[in-house]
Amino acid sequence: MKKIALFPGSFDPFTKGHEAIVQKALGIFDEIIILLAENTSKQTLFSLEKRMNHVSGIFKDNQAVSVQKYSGLTVDFCKQHNIKYIIRGLRDSKDFQYERSIAHINFELSGSIETVFFLTDLHLSAINSSIVREIYKNHGDIKQFVTRPALLV
Repeated sequence: MKKIALFPGSFDPFTKGHEAIVQKALGIFDEIIILLAENTSKQTLFSLEKRMNHVSGIFKDNQAVSVQKYSGLTVDFCKQHNIKYIIRGLRDSKDFQYERSIAHINFELSGSIETVFFLTDLHLSAINSSIVREIYKNHGDIKQFVTRPALLV
């Protein structure tokens, strides 16, 4: 039986840190679904279509990675697709505090879905989507933080 994991997020934009988490997870899971969730509490800079094209373009040559969109609870998507694992990346202890709470709630809601945490590579730990968005909005060059940024334009 294939081990499938879900990597959910708004990914506005999908950074090299996110990409590194997927690469690490591929060492454990047979298939990764990157789920571009429509987060109702976030105002995004890049449209859902641009974000989907961007992430799909990064992994176009990797059959083990697919990209989907969803609006609703992540655990509901997992249940609908028989996914038992959620992937999350951790940059620091603040990320851990936040993600741990969500992992506990997801487990309580589902009764079985486990969250697997991966530490971000040290050289990528300062990258976050909020900072990359600010650089982009101010006409800065984001290519050192984002693979194939031209797909976002």
